[in-house]
Formats: sequence, structure tokens, C-alpha cells
Amino acid sequence: MCNRVGIVLSLLLFLSLESRDCSASSQYDAVNKISLNTVQGWAVKLGTELYHFGEFITRKKEVQDSFKSAQIESRDGEKLVQSMADDIRGMMELKISAVKRIVEAAENMAFDKQNEPVPEDYQFYNSKEMEDLYEDLSMTTTPEPEFNMENWIIRPPSKNAHLLQNPHFSNIPVNINFSSVHVPTNVYAWATEVIKGIHWSEGLDTHFMNNYQSDPTLSWQYFGSSTGFMRHYPAMKWRADPVDIYDCRTRAWYMEAAASPKDVVILVDRSGSMTGQRRDIAKHVVTNILDTLGNNDFVSVMTFADTVEEIVPCFEDSLVQATLANLRELKLALDNFETNEIANFSAALTRAFELLEIYRNNSGGANCNQAIMLVTDGVPYNYKELYERYNWKYDTPVRVFTYLIGREVKVADVREVKWMACANRGYYVHLSTLAEVRERVLEHVNVLARPLVLQREKHPVVWTPVYANVTDPKVADYLWEQRERAEQKERFMSQRRDKVLFNSEKEQNRRWKITQMKQGQYSELGNSRYQLMTSVSMPVYDLRHNENITENVLINEAYWVSVTKEMRIARLLGVAGTDVPLSEIQALMTPYKVGVNGYAFMVTNNGYILIHPDLRPVFQQILKPSYNSVDMIEVELFDDDRSPRNFSKELTALRKEIIDQKTGNKAMNVKYHMDDMKRVGRGKKHYYWTGISDSPFTLVVTIPENYGRHRITPPPTDDIHRLSLTSKNISALQYLSDNWSVHPDWLYCRHYERTFSTPEEELLYFLERVAKPGWRWPAKPRPPEHHKNKGHERHNEGTLEARERKSSNPPPRNEYYCDHGLMQALVYDARNTAWFNKSISESASDEKAAEFIQRFGYIVAFLATHSGLTRWQMHPPKEHNDKPQFGKQWPRAIDEVWYRRAVEQHGVDPLSYVYSVDMSTDRSPLNVSAAVVTAAHAVFHGDGHRKAPAAVVGFQFKHERLSEWFENITSSCEHNKCVTCMNNNWECYLVDNNGWVIVSKETKHTGQFFGKIRPDIMMKLVEDEVFKTVHIVDYQAVCFREKKTTNPATMLLTPLENLRLIMVWILSTTMWFYNSITVGLSQASSYPFDYEYVTPTVAYQNYENDDETDDPNVSKPPPRILERDFEKLVLINRTRPTPCDREMYLYQLDYKNLDEKLNKPAKECERPFYAQVVNYTNMLLVVVDALCSVKEGVMLPSIDATEVQYNESLPCLKHMHPLYRKQPTSCIRNHTEESNVQMCGRGCLIQQSIILIISCLILVLNLFT
Repeated sequence: MCNRVGIVLSLLLFLSLESRDCSASSQYDAVNKISLNTVQGWAVKLGTELYHFGEFITRKKEVQDSFKSAQIESRDGEKLVQSMADDIRGMMELKISAVKRIVEAAENMAFDKQNEPVPEDYQFYNSKEMEDLYEDLSMTTTPEPEFNMENWIIRPPSKNAHLLQNPHFSNIPVNINFSSVHVPTNVYAWATEVIKGIHWSEGLDTHFMNNYQSDPTLSWQYFGSSTGFMRHYPAMKWRADPVDIYDCRTRAWYMEAAASPKDVVILVDRSGSMTGQRRDIAKHVVTNILDTLGNNDFVSVMTFADTVEEIVPCFEDSLVQATLANLRELKLALDNFETNEIANFSAALTRAFELLEIYRNNSGGANCNQAIMLVTDGVPYNYKELYERYNWKYDTPVRVFTYLIGREVKVADVREVKWMACANRGYYVHLSTLAEVRERVLEHVNVLARPLVLQREKHPVVWTPVYANVTDPKVADYLWEQRERAEQKERFMSQRRDKVLFNSEKEQNRRWKITQMKQGQYSELGNSRYQLMTSVSMPVYDLRHNENITENVLINEAYWVSVTKEMRIARLLGVAGTDVPLSEIQALMTPYKVGVNGYAFMVTNNGYILIHPDLRPVFQQILKPSYNSVDMIEVELFDDDRSPRNFSKELTALRKEIIDQKTGNKAMNVKYHMDDMKRVGRGKKHYYWTGISDSPFTLVVTIPENYGRHRITPPPTDDIHRLSLTSKNISALQYLSDNWSVHPDWLYCRHYERTFSTPEEELLYFLERVAKPGWRWPAKPRPPEHHKNKGHERHNEGTLEARERKSSNPPPRNEYYCDHGLMQALVYDARNTAWFNKSISESASDEKAAEFIQRFGYIVAFLATHSGLTRWQMHPPKEHNDKPQFGKQWPRAIDEVWYRRAVEQHGVDPLSYVYSVDMSTDRSPLNVSAAVVTAAHAVFHGDGHRKAPAAVVGFQFKHERLSEWFENITSSCEHNKCVTCMNNNWECYLVDNNGWVIVSKETKHTGQFFGKIRPDIMMKLVEDEVFKTVHIVDYQAVCFREKKTTNPATMLLTPLENLRLIMVWILSTTMWFYNSITVGLSQASSYPFDYEYVTPTVAYQNYENDDETDDPNVSKPPPRILERDFEKLVLINRTRPTPCDREMYLYQLDYKNLDEKLNKPAKECERPFYAQVVNYTNMLLVVVDALCSVKEGVMLPSIDATEVQYNESLPCLKHMHPLYRKQPTSCIRNHTEESNVQMCGRGCLIQQSIILIISCLILVLNLFT
């Protein structure tokens, strides 16, 4: 009984204590809660104080008053796009006119002089050998090979030149008084045909200079010869880092002008005899053929033995467009084919003819030239019946080019293989070494050019897709490989310094993060290394009809003889052209007329981008693998929430109209990214487009809805020149004193004969000239009438001297050009905002100014106008400041992110300021102690029902001051006893409208994405539709595929090869055995043998013996001590940059019914937060109950880019879902006189092969005697 009473008493005591604890807990919860009213009060107070400070420091009202006299003009998109197209077309006509003059001069000079003997002491300006007074030791040129004196042929040295840096030619040292000659590494400059061409083409210098005199906007001019050399103006020292692999004949401007578009089927023999060097030569042949193809060509590569197979399986039974990405896929696949069995030529040729016939009947592919390239080491017979069935009955539409490979070839093979080419309008080549492949493969370009040359009158004008100056796309893989090699070296050396540290988990995690950051990098820093351009080019014909030709003729089965006879020729001399930097075209797009968040871009006939603000061709300072085939719908992201590459019919229909060069307009909902793909915007934009006549390009202008409909213009009475003359002692110069800049990429005025250190210096020069009497606004240059409506002067229309006299009188030259409208707008803005240079204290009471400056410390106030003018003021002024000034860091006015976001925010709240800080990511962590806050506000001017953005004002101040201000406000409340953000149980954040943290109690959170700090809260905000998730796909991304370093193919060895390997093994084994005994005996006396030390691998030895990587701080072991094999941790995964798609999810604040969504009470850990908009800002105040820990398992869509996984590779996917393209209009593929041209091949002499074999045998015998 007592026990029971004791138990009951204990239970009552426990219950009383429990109830006391619950009561205390509920009282604690009541005391430690933050109310919704408190959070609302903080948001209102913080926003109001920031607003008043912004109004004061930016003097916004005065800025608005400055534009009172401005006019509002409706922006007519159709007129705007047509005006731009006319200006661009006028510029293009100038370039075409210059190229026509070069073509005409080259054809006439070659006719007169190409048979003249070249003096033995002839010297020319060799671009590789010229002395350069501005030699840059960081750049290298290709060294000339060393020869023994007995093999040295004395040649006159290259002429030397005095070179000066020229801003018009990218500050490259040049000499504008003459041209120089680039000769590829694989071409001998003193070969007969090459030196003849260099000699007669020297006369082009006069025409180059006259062109540059008449059109000072001309960039590089050049004549690329079919023999390989390129004469370019102005002269320069040719640099190539690391090697010179440039050959003008494989560049787009040469290939596309030399022949009309083509469909090519490459058949590669993979039978058992095609092994060893023959296989290597075959791969090299295919690679070089692919290098001669462009975006308008189509190709298929098949291998055949007993069966015929596509080298890339997903390209089966089809031709693929010869884009960089597709060609790269084909080249990589060449490493994978095996050689075995017997070749079935009949099946291969039948497959090729049938495929080409399908495309010919359907007008698909290139729809012009067609060719079969047969790569083999011999054929059993000529397969005449196949050609009769598939080719001859259709008037031979398919040319056949044959490449016979191998030194030891049968005479019958030569006869049959050559017949196959000659009977089908092709060309035969015999190849026995890798060195001769490039030169022989290029012969097919000259054959395809024959119909062009024979018709003579038409010189098709070709415009190329975008490309990067002299950089070869193949270098990209090499540069990446070099970078990985450097990284591998560093890892080896790091392990040698401290093996324990290197192998530690912490160090390996750090290195893994660095690798991930590199492979996920989106910043395109270093684009200035590459100058993007297009080129215009035209073919140059040999005007002669006949020439004495020497050929090797097969007399009988025993030998060949050389026979010289006069033959009909149709020879392409080369291609002439000039570069057009894309920056020059962009300057004509008058971005100030398009306005903020609007832009213009250009599309080619293939739908690929020529110019676009979102074209990102560079990745980590290396050209992307497919940078010149970015499609229009891969950069114009329509807001339709479709899955990647699932483009809508509406979008593809718009694309088709643009490619077809029609004129039209359409409004579309779009989404776009900013700030290195970390911010997103959505809205409606109007597209206006029109074709640029006589070119493959279409111009498109994009204008945002609402604020893009109108623009600011100065009153017509405000003419710069008239005001300068009527107002005494007043010049526009006085409106521009300290702290101002202009948009560096806009064309205000450009002087063609003077250079200026900054755009501001050039502008001041012209403002001074405008103020003087006699000023005239220059007219837009137009091409000479002679070339506008007339054809070329033929050779028989006068003597060479008469033509040269005519060309020596170039049209008058304009020394400068100005955009009248932009200059008017700039001077209007400068005059009306000149007061901004006054100190802030002059515009307000000293007490108020002192109060704000004391609170915020160092402040920068800035103003940027629609004309590209940026002003800024520092408070208090600093005489010496190590940091770049505001206008030097952000000079691009309407193109700056803060300007664009401020104008967009005006549509949400006309009174609000847009606040931002630099983002903090794993790749580039933010230094919070030095961080600054930028606030920007758009100033609109209206005349009633119309308004347009005139300027953006703003200020910058230290981030720590905003944090202090935020802390002061959120640490107070209306009651003395209340909970604030200072309580450790609550976390408070200021988050911007894209979800990035601006202020947090934890300073390390500043600049980070809020969803990474509290993914559960961000997910709840998304579910409540406070934030909207926007899916963005980057179709220009680069991913990294593991590179295979081994080849699974087996090698078929001949008996001689087996004998050679046996002899090499015997010799090497004997030498190893002898050295082992010798070294062992020498070491036995001083060191005991230690089994623990083993030989390092070959990879490690390469770095061990690399003098460049030897570190003096690393203690090296004694020579006898060898390190054990390195761990796998030290090895990197070799990768290859590959085009891919990456997707990410960005966030945007949804202002629709926002107050209703936010005015909700907190519900313990179910909804443990409050969120309120900070008045007059783009910020959200988020207050979170820290007692509710972060929920695990929340799957918030990531802002980090991840690769889109498809079932096929990206080239295969694109091929399976082809997009519309417009075929080029020019197609010249046949000529009735071509049958008279009988030159259809050449090869190695049999005698030479025998001599080489005998020489090799003698050499082998000498080695073993």
C-alpha cells in the first residue's frame, strides 16, 4: 500500500513539474517571437531612409529637370532596321569594290608577267623572316629547319622592314607602304611556281595602297595563291604560338570562293592491306579533305572492307553539314576503325552513288557540286559498269577523286585508279608519305574550280561566317592539352615537395573543387585575344587558255617518261579578299537608336549567328569547338517552358522567315540572362528583320515592349555647330571637364589619319573642330561608280601601263566620319548635365551633406545617359585613389547591367532603386570587407502619354555601412521588450529580386545565392509564387569528355616488319643486359641493393627529366635512389573540350499580388519566416526562425549549370533534327569546255620508289655491320 502511495505522489510531482516547464516554454515562445508588424515596420523604415538618401545623393529631381526640353520620338522598328541595313550594305559595297580591284589587277598582272623569269638575286618581304623592331619575346615564330651545309642551297635573304604599331590593325606592328608574303610551313617558297607567283604579285602593292587610301576603314587585304603563299597588306611580322599551321587555302574565305558548295562522300579502304603507315596516311588524307569544307558543304565518311560502314554510326545513310562540330566528330572517329578482310569496292561505290543521287533528286545538301573521294592502296579493276550505271547516263554529275596510297604500288593499280578519276571529271593522286598529303589533297579544290575559271565573266562574291582572325580552330584542342600538361607537371612537383600533404583528403578536395570550377566557368574573360570578323572574297582566274605542261606518261608496264606538250588549262590563280571586323559592322548598328535592353544581330543563310550580344565564342581564353555555328534559336531564348532543343513551331517559323531574308516583324515573349548567367529577365520583345541584299545575311532588331517604343531626342534647334557659332565664348568642350567617359564601342567620330589614346580624347578633338567655321558633317562613303554598275576591265582593254595609271588615281579620301545624330545627343546630354560636376554640398545644406557622408563614408554618385555619357562624383573628393574610377570600370552606359536592371525596375515601381553587390561563388569568392553596394534608378522623361528612359542615376558606397544601417534598424522595435534580429534565434537577410543575398548577419553569406544558404525557405518562397523559377539552357556550353589515350585496333605485321622488330629486340636486349651488368658492378662497391626502389613509369620520367620543371627548393635524391611508382592520385583525367548543352534554374521575384503572398504569419517550423518588400527597392527582407533547422532533402532547382543528358551525342542529335537552311544562290558546277582540260592526275615515279627502297636497305645493312 505504501508503495502505491509513493508511486502516485511521484507521478503528481512529475506532472506538476512538466506543466511548469510547458508554461515556461509557452511564455518563452511568446517573448521570443518577432511579429509581422515589426518586420513590416523595418522594411518601411529601411526603404524610406534609403530612398531619401538616394534622392539626395543622386540629385534625381535635377536630373529629371535637365531633360525637360527633350523631345519624345516614336521608335519605328521597320524604318530602323531598314536604315541600318542600308548603312551596312553601303559599307559592304565599299569592301566588295576594293576586292574587285585586287581581282582585276591580279588577273591582268598574271597574264602579263607570270612567265617572266625570276632573277636569281630576287628578294621579297617574307612575313616569317622579316625583322621586327617590336619583337615580343613571349611570342614565337616557327623555326626554320636546320640543314647541313652540303645540303644548303643559297637563297637571297628576306627583305627587312621598319614596322610601327598601328591601332587600326589591332596595334600590330605593320608597314603600310608595301605588303609581305606568308608561306605555309609545308610549302617551299623557292619552288618554281611559288616564287613566280610571289614575283608577279608584288605589283599588287599599288592597288592595296590605293584601296586603303580611298577607304581608310579597310582592314587586312590579301591575295591567297593556289600554290600556297598569301600576300597580305600591310606588311607584318608573322607570329604563331606555338607553331605556324596557317595555310590560306584551308580558310573559309578561300575555300568558299574557290569553288561552289559541294556534297562529298569519302570512301576509306579498311581492308587488311591498309595497315601501318598506309592507315596513317589514309587518316591524314581524310583529315585534310575535311579541312577544305565549310558550313555550306555536306559530307559523309565511310569505311569499307567486306561491308560499308559510316565512320560515325548516327550519320548513317546521310550527308552532314560540314560545321566545326561535325567535322570534329568525324576526325575523332577516324581513330577507331580497324583494318581487316578484303575490300568490296563495288558495294562502296554503289552506296556512295546512291546516297548522292538521293540528295540530288531531293535538292538536299549543298545542291551543287558532288564528289566521291576514294582513298585506297589499290583496286582490282576500274568498275566501269558502275560509272555507266550511276554517273555517265546523268551527264557525269559526280566527280571522282582517287588517292592511291603506298610506296610499293603496282603499275596496274596506278592505271586503273587514275582511269577512275579521269573518266569522271576528277583527279588522281599518288601518296607515299605523310609530308606530301596536304599539298596533294588540295588539288581537288582546283579541279572543282574549273567551271568557274572557264566561264571567266562571273566572279562570285563570298561572305564568310564569323571566324577568329588567323587562329586555326584545330589549335583549341592543342592549347587545352598544353594546359592539362602544365597542370600534370604541377601535380607531380607538388607531390614531390610534400607527399603527405598532397595525398591528404583536404588537399584532394581542394584540387577537385578547382577542377570543377574550371570546367563550370562561364566568365569569358580574355576575349580581346581574338578578333572576330567576317571576310569578303572573290576567285582570281588565270586568263590564259593554254600552257606547256610536263606530265609523266606510262609507256608500258616497265617505266614512265616525261612528256611536255601544250594543253588546255582552266587554272585558279587564287582568291583575293579583305577582312571586315565585326566591330565595324556593330558600329553601324547605331545601338543608341535601338535603346536600352534592345539590340541588333545578324544571321547567315544557315541560321547561324554572325553578330549577337550573347555570342560567346571563347571558353577560358580558348576558342570553343563550334563557335562559328551557333544557331539563332540557341541564343534567342523564347519563354515557352519547353524542354531543351524542343523548339516550338512558332519559333522555327520565325527563324525560317529571317533566313529567307524576308522583311517582317513579330512580338514574342522571351527570357534572357545577365551577370554571367546568374540573373534572369523575362518580357515581351518586338523583332524586326530585313535581308541585306547581295549577301547571305539578315539583320534583326529587337526592341523591348513598353519603354522601348519611344526614345529621347534633342530639340532640332540644338545643333552643335550652329550653337557654337551663335554663342560667343561658349563651346561644347566646357560641358566636359572632370570625371566623365563615353561608351568605348560606339562610333561618335572617327579620324582615319590620327590616333588617340582614349575615346574621350578623340571626342574632344572633334568637338573643337565642330566649333570652328567651315565645319561640314561628312557624308557616308559610297563605292566608286566604276564598280557599282560595270564589270571588270578585260586584259585587252588597254595596256598594263594605262591600267596602272588609272589605278594610281584613287577616289578622294574622307579623313574622318561622324554620326551626326549621336553627336547631337551627346552634346545635348553634356550641356544639360554639366551641373553634375558640382559638389553635392553646393546643392544642399552643409548639415545634411555632412550627416549623410558621416553615415555612409566614401560615396560615389553617378549619372549615365542614353547617349553613352557617364559622369561621376566622389564624396568627399579623393585626390589619390588606387582603385579605378567609376566611369573607367563601367563606361558602357546603357549596356551596363545596373543600367539595364534599373530601366526594367521602373516598370515595377517608378520610384524604386535597384541594389546589388558583387556575387560570391566558389570560383570567385567575394571579399566582403572591400565590397561595395551599387544602387541605380532610372530617370524617364515624358510628354503626357509617352515616356522614354533618358538616364540612370545611382550611387556606390561601402557594404559595411549598409550592414550597419540594416543592423541599427532591425535591432529596434516599437516596444522596449521585443525580439529583434540581434537575437541569436533569428536570422535576417536582405535578398535582391534574383535571390542573391545583399546583407546578412553572417558576412560570409554576402553575395551568395539565398537558396544555397536556406534552400528550404527559398523553396517555400517558390511554392508561394513569391519567386518564379526560370529554366535557362546554355546551348553554347562546353563539357569535358575523358580522352582515350589508347587505340584498341590491332596491327597487321608484314614479314619484314616482324624481322625488323626481332632485330630491334635483340639489339636493345643486348644493350640493356650489358648496361645492367656494368651499372650493377659499379654500384656494388658503395651501395647495397634495395628491392624497395623500382623504376618509375615513363610518364614520371618525362617530368623528372624536364629541366623547366626542376625546382631548386626540392631536394633531389641521389642518382641511384629512384622513387616508387606514383599513386593514381597524382594523375589527372585527360579531357577534351566538347560542345554540349547545360541547363540551370534562375530566379526572379514575381511582383504580381506580392503583398497578398507575403502578408502571412509565421507558423512555427511549417513556415518559420517572414518576408517583406523593402519600400522603394528591389530587395526582400527575410526574417527566419533559426531554431527551425534547415530541412534536409529539399530539392531546390539548382542555379549551377549542369549538363543536359541526351540519348545521343549533341552532333547526332542536331543531325537527327535538322533545322531549315537557305542554300547559297551561286552555283557553277559545269562548263561545256571542261572536257578539253585533260589534266587529271599525277603521282610519284616508280623509279623514285625503287631508289628509296634501295637506300633504306643500304641504311639497314650499315646499322648492323
